[in-house]
Amino acid sequence: MKPYVILIGSASGIGKSTIASEISNRLHIKYLIETDFIREIVRGVIGPDYAPALHKSSYDAYTTLRDSFNYDNEEKLIEAGFEEHASFVIPAIEKVIKRSIKDKESIVIEGVHLVPGLLDTKQFENEAHVHFFILTADKEDHQERFISRAIAIKRGGAQLDYFRENRIINDYLIFKANTMSVPVINNKDMEKTLKKILQSIHDVSEVVFLKHSVDLIDLERDIIAKYGGKINNISYYIPEFKEPLVRTIDDYDDDSNNDWESDSKKKESLEKLYKLSNDVHSHNISAPDRDSLNKIIRELSEKNLVIDKNLILN
Repeated sequence: MKPYVILIGSASGIGKSTIASEISNRLHIKYLIETDFIREIVRGVIGPDYAPALHKSSYDAYTTLRDSFNYDNEEKLIEAGFEEHASFVIPAIEKVIKRSIKDKESIVIEGVHLVPGLLDTKQFENEAHVHFFILTADKEDHQERFISRAIAIKRGGAQLDYFRENRIINDYLIFKANTMSVPVINNKDMEKTLKKILQSIHDVSEVVFLKHSVDLIDLERDIIAKYGGKINNISYYIPEFKEPLVRTIDDYDDDSNNDWESDSKKKESLEKLYKLSNDVHSHNISAPDRDSLNKIIRELSEKNLVIDKNLILN
């Protein structure tokens, strides 16, 4: 049986340690590692003269960059410093994952250094069930937790001055996650966050190719929701483009059923996109189990919404 590799990243003060601990307990995974510990080991091998950013915190690593004048604004500088800092830790994280897979042991890893795009998770997908999540929080909640955490671990004072930098890192991780189709979960409520993560871990998914007009979007969504499914992303196949245009659907934080038709601008944009793609697109659809997913695909087919993927890809 393949082991599980569960990665939970976020900026400091979002609550990832608590969530990771609960996930580890509920799934009976005995190995739970913080990337901060991995970073300390790397620091023991690579000195500050060679890697000054590594020996700073994630939020002030930018102060070590020698080419700071090359960045358009401070936000870009902070992002670059953070990425420089994380890049020294990533190879060691990947080594830990490889060892876990070799030993056929599941593992939960949490930390700010888990950056989508920097961490190559695809290399593990054939040998493990890999699940990557980025947690976030509203600014007010983040600030409150950030202060509480700093006080709890007795790192008040200087660390509290870096909330703005941490917020920039939060936004950067969300951007990277959206770019790499990594789920972003707003950690407003611990139980809801845990439920979403556990549901995602246990889900099965499949890419389904469809052709229908914008007017049938509600029918499509109703069928998918009927069996507990969700759309993870949409790929639009535009004839003039070699690669499909992929749009990530972030429904992890939307607990309400907003009617997209009430947004005339959004509907107009979708109609243009559907016209460009001749109404052809595909969804990565996930469901709680294989039976539910099969029912979704069957009903979509019965409504003549599904088409043969070979008609698109050939």
